[in-house]
Amino acid sequence: MRYEAPASIDKAVALLAAESGLVRVLAGGTDLLVQFRSGFVEPDLVVDIKRIAAMRRIASENGGFRIGAAVPCIALSEHKKLVKTWPGVVEAARLIGSTQIQGRATVAGNLCNGSPAADSVPALMAAGAIVTIVGPNGRREVPVEEIPVAPGRTSLQKGELVASVFLPPRPPHSGDAYLRFIPRSEMDIAVVGAGVSVTLGEDGVCTAARVALGAVAPRVLLVEEAARALIGTRLDEEALKALSAAASAACRPIDDKRGTKEFRIKVAGVLARRAAERALARATGKKVRAH
Repeated sequence: MRYEAPASIDKAVALLAAESGLVRVLAGGTDLLVQFRSGFVEPDLVVDIKRIAAMRRIASENGGFRIGAAVPCIALSEHKKLVKTWPGVVEAARLIGSTQIQGRATVAGNLCNGSPAADSVPALMAAGAIVTIVGPNGRREVPVEEIPVAPGRTSLQKGELVASVFLPPRPPHSGDAYLRFIPRSEMDIAVVGAGVSVTLGEDGVCTAARVALGAVAPRVLLVEEAARALIGTRLDEEALKALSAAASAACRPIDDKRGTKEFRIKVAGVLARRAAERALARATGKKVRAH
């Protein structure tokens, strides 16, 4: 195995594109190193991106935030403006492993790992995040929901890597939230995860919404029907019931040791509703207790 740590994006792309064997990008390494030790993957080339300065920054941009692919999750929690603007995304990042893991793990790595149960991905989808991909053919901007395609697989092509994740500006009267169910109190893989973002008009009626579910299908789902259940309403009881039903109906889960299909389907509806209520509270300026 060959290890390279380029200092520029162009050099990283050149290394990835030139290698004919199996390649892996190393950001935080919290998933990749475990795969190495277990023998699950034996790459010919590992490209460490942590020496690329642009990938280690959170930058304000056009009213939003650009998060470099090598930014550790803990840095999101420490960025006060980001926490205030996108609290649901930060909630999700705070759930990725222990404090020690969060000092290394990245949301870009969590995305590119391709896990249907990734915590940050439903929150990023709900936020409408845009991923910047660089490769031999230049740069392209892709909605985050187009990156995962199957367990352990993404839509990235040969020679490509994620450079950053962009969180767009928040309109007034907006809020987001992420919730998950796990068997233990912490440091476990989500049985179900739910991310919701809502925007209200001056009259309190929902004008935009996004709902995403994790661990209920081969990849994280953006559930448009669940979002439509909220738009045009005040997120009243009828709308929340419709949201819950749409979320459950979208699920295509598996049975495993952490939960049955039936359990996941039911919990998805419950969590989507609770996340919507939490997002609504933030959109209306109410204080939300940490969980």
